[in-house]
Amino acid sequence: MFNRLTFASAAALLGLAACAPDPAPAPAAPEPQLLLPLPEATTPDINAADLAIRIKTLADDIFEGRGPGTPAGEASADWIAAEMARIGLTPGGDNGSWFQSVKMVNQAVDPATSELVVTWPDQDELSLAFKEQAVFWTKHQNTNSVSFEPTDVVFVGYGAVAPEYGWDDYASQDYAGKTVIMLVNDPGFATGDPALFNGKAMTYYGRWTYKFEEAARQGATAALVIHETEPASYGWDVVAGSWTGAQSDLVRANGGADRALIEGWITRDMAAEMFAKAGLDLEVMKTAAKTRGFAPVTLEGLKIRGTVNQTIDAQTSRNVVGILPGATTPDEYVLYTAHWDHLGMKQGQPGDDFYQDDIFNGAVDNATGSAAILEIAEAMKAQTLDRSALFLAVTLEESGLLGSAYYAENATVPLSKIVAGINIDGALPIGRTRDMVVVGYGASQLEDLLKGVVAKQDREIKPDQSPQAGFFYRSDHISFAKKGVPMLYADGGEDKIDGGVAAGKAAAMAYTVERYHKPMDEYSDDWDLSGFVEDVQALYEVGLGIAQSADWPTWYPGNEFEAARKESLGQN
Repeated sequence: MFNRLTFASAAALLGLAACAPDPAPAPAAPEPQLLLPLPEATTPDINAADLAIRIKTLADDIFEGRGPGTPAGEASADWIAAEMARIGLTPGGDNGSWFQSVKMVNQAVDPATSELVVTWPDQDELSLAFKEQAVFWTKHQNTNSVSFEPTDVVFVGYGAVAPEYGWDDYASQDYAGKTVIMLVNDPGFATGDPALFNGKAMTYYGRWTYKFEEAARQGATAALVIHETEPASYGWDVVAGSWTGAQSDLVRANGGADRALIEGWITRDMAAEMFAKAGLDLEVMKTAAKTRGFAPVTLEGLKIRGTVNQTIDAQTSRNVVGILPGATTPDEYVLYTAHWDHLGMKQGQPGDDFYQDDIFNGAVDNATGSAAILEIAEAMKAQTLDRSALFLAVTLEESGLLGSAYYAENATVPLSKIVAGINIDGALPIGRTRDMVVVGYGASQLEDLLKGVVAKQDREIKPDQSPQAGFFYRSDHISFAKKGVPMLYADGGEDKIDGGVAAGKAAAMAYTVERYHKPMDEYSDDWDLSGFVEDVQALYEVGLGIAQSADWPTWYPGNEFEAARKESLGQN
């Protein structure tokens, strides 16, 4: 691991130089000083060796977990840009460069001086143990310290205000000066009723991002989500790993002043104890919360106060943008996205054995996707395209899809000219499968195209078998879908050639439990990439077919993003 990095920014090294008024030839741009070399010999065909070297490189310790805004993390973006240049793409970022600058801040809570304190009805106090019982932070960016005096605590069910479902957990009450506590996921998951929200399939109202946003809109002083593994789809160790250490955010126009002072998670056991001290049963309250007409419940006698002391580091991260220009309609694009960032490094506290390694390498999540879009770009470079292909490696996905959201608001090409997009995120190296999984199945005509392609591989497409986990809302494609761009998010299958569905599910579960958002997500030369090769080939062929046609695949009628697409194309 290298702590002192000497590299020149590829923003300057790989960008197109402006012409100087002096007629003398401009000096040649220096070669980029990359931390790791580019591949020496890759080929246009999609193959395991090319994917492996790219994944292995991006997951190397030298990039220190690809933390956005850090020298080592941004060096991985430099490497991706240099690889795009080697392949033969054209820069598509700001001012003719490979990059789109994304202003950000890193905020790191000091656990030693920060606290979340519960006062029981008998006046005893408990300072919740950071990581073990609670994880909390602030989105306020213009101060190093926030605090609030003891507040009432109100259970607001799922914390959802969803007029289209006739649902309002806040019941139009006043939450100023109060701490709201809520459940993860949404009522549809809890009941399994397909007529309630979207049944087992999580809606956006089930996402933690929405819950904190809504609590702020309701004027709450603090907002806490109760963690439970099944509705969250990940264990407490993921919360402790993902939401501690430096947390990245986009620079907010108001410095985050519109957010609650403190946001966070508490364990289910801690929540049950709090409810019991207030004379309530958490399970009874959960049952009430999934019933239409639920009314918020105050935890009588319970108070919460809090303080967050933090360091704030203003930084700049970057989306990497490369283009293969089309020959016939170059102003129309097929989009490929993958996020290059991961969780960086997280230092443990003295005596903390939560992790044995400080580097969160993110080999699966998402060195695989970043490698895949480079592999596809190289394959497409050998083809003649009618439309252009836009390759976008985004930053800050792990912080709430912020890099893709920034690009969607500040796109370097008109979103109405992006015909369709394909997102690649977190491919498991489990070998060949008989299927591919479409996350958010039943959304768009892109699924029909994929179905035809995988049929030629003697495979089939299947719906995501865990829609309750909300994966459709947990990757970068959603930033573009919200703007109306038809997006396909397809992943490797689970019906393994060697072992069937049981083996595929076991491999996926092992990754989730042992490596997801943990330092153990590392590359191994033992990986079986044969299935990933087939998946990448399929996604390449879908995009190539769009790039070599005049068709405009769109959302299926009635899809939640159909209206936005029609509006962007002037069809309303």
